[in-house]
Parts: sequence; structure tokens; C-alpha cells
Amino acid sequence: MKLNVMIVAASLTFAVSARAQPVAEPPKTSQNEIQEVKAVNSPSGDAKTGEPITQGQRIFFTGHSFHVFIPPILENIADSAGITGQKTLGLSSIGGSRVIQHWDVPDADNQAKEALRTGKVDVLTLAPIFMPDEGIEKFAALALEYNPNIRITVQEIWLWRDTCEPITDLKNPRTFDYNSATGADLRERHAPLFRSIDDHVAELNQKFGKQVLFIVPTGQAVIALRERILAGKAGGLKSQSELFADRIGHPTYPLQVLVAYCHYAVIYRRSPVGLPMPEILAKAQKPEWGAATLRVLQEVAWEAVTQHPQSGVRDAGAAGNAK
Repeated sequence: MKLNVMIVAASLTFAVSARAQPVAEPPKTSQNEIQEVKAVNSPSGDAKTGEPITQGQRIFFTGHSFHVFIPPILENIADSAGITGQKTLGLSSIGGSRVIQHWDVPDADNQAKEALRTGKVDVLTLAPIFMPDEGIEKFAALALEYNPNIRITVQEIWLWRDTCEPITDLKNPRTFDYNSATGADLRERHAPLFRSIDDHVAELNQKFGKQVLFIVPTGQAVIALRERILAGKAGGLKSQSELFADRIGHPTYPLQVLVAYCHYAVIYRRSPVGLPMPEILAKAQKPEWGAATLRVLQEVAWEAVTQHPQSGVRDAGAAGNAK
């Protein structure tokens, strides 16, 4: 399948580029807890029933380096679940980007806008960093103009270096240990970020009069996986640092698969639990990433998605992965 890719940065790393300005500041408020509410808002348009989706979706992806690895993994997952017809319509990739940067790409080069104007996009993925990000509303308004039944996913981010800091601070190559954080530390540090995304998405859905935007709680899934590692209940994963390829927090293959499972669960409203090993893990040929680890990744993703009130997904006995 041909994948249209628009790369507007010399590197896909989560680094500061000429197009990465201005940057949003981290949320200033402080929260000590993240509520895990199991009530679910009903999806909109042709997906209003909330039932599992069996038809492959036409998806356009936009995001930074904590997101852009998803398309081939998601295609592999969908195929293994017996879902046919999924199409990756394109990918807008900008390192360290806010959503507004993808919107601001000149129209002549803006493949995301071009795709949306065809009315043939079922799902648009967005990956903000900090709120506010006016690009979310702009993309949603344009998408709805051409397809009133479109669904737009909004990916939570996990904090680089476990710190709520401006992206410009990554210029400081300070030493950092991902194994030093506890689950409580992680939840406290991420809570303002998660709440700001929740509030912004809820406000926009209210403005549009229906649920158009769906949160993919990848940040909360990452924390839950790290808590399992700390508890010694993560299969072959034994340390938190195994999830990150560098000090910035780019994901290794197991974490990439976890993120892709979260998107699969939100986009198709189906549990990934019990699906075969994704190719990206199978080809790595690492025994520690075997069946036990795979089961943990699947369970953590499904739990995070079904526990988030704005994912549009409910747990119907985890039967949605049946072919």
C-alpha cells in the first residue's frame, strides 16, 4: 500500500526544529490524582451505537515522533484481527510538533487538509503536546465540513524525562533515570497534563454538539505499564528504562506496540487481548518480549481505553477481538 508521507522536519526525533516554535508551556495547575471513570460518552455519526467496528477504516495520521510509528503496526494489528479494508491515507510528520503546526503547513503542501476535503477520511489522528492547541479545533471543523461522521482521535502524550517542562528544555542534556520514578510520582506529574487534554476535548465536543473527538489514553497506559514493571508483573519487562530508546523518551518496540494497541482499541472499539504477536515484536526475536509480555501490553491498553470516559469505548466482555 502506498503511504503518502509529509515530513516537515529534518528529523523525526522529539527535538526542537525551526518549525517547532512557538511552543506551548506545560500546564501550571497541580493535581495529585487522576480519576479513572468508567462511564463512556457515546460515539457520534455512523458509530453512535458504540458497538465494535468490523470494517477497516480510512485513516490519516498527524503527529510527532511519539506517534508517527503507529501506521504499519496498526495495519498489522487490524489484519491479525480479521479486519479488512483499512487504508492509511497519509502521514503528516513533524518532529516535536503541536497540532497547529500541521494545520499551518501551506495548503499547497498540506496533505492532511487535502485528504479531509475529499470527505473520504473516516478517522483523523492528532497528537498534541500541551494545551491550548488551536490546531485541534481547526482540524475538527474542517473535517466535519466534509464528513459529518468523521472521528478524530487525540493522543495523550507521556512526559519526556518524566518532567512537565517546555520542549525547548530538551536542549539541556541533563542526566536522567527512568527507573527512579514510582507510580505515584508519575501520576502526580502527569495529572495536570491529562486533565488539560480532557477539559479541552470535552469543551470542543460540547461546542460541536456531539462527540467528534476521542481521547486515546496512551499516557495513562504508559504509566500503568510502568507500574506493572515495578510490581514485577509485566512479563519479560523488568525495568522501566526498557521502554525508552533514549533520554527523551522515544519508545522502544514494546511501547510502540502498546501505543498502537490503544489506538486500535479506540478506532475499532475492540479489545486487542488475545491477538497474535505483531510483526514488529516477532521479528525482534527477543525472548523477553514473548507471549507473557504481549498479554500484558494488550491488557494494559484495553484497560486504559475502557477506563477513560472520553475514549468512546466500553468493555463488553472483551469479545470484540474475535475474528
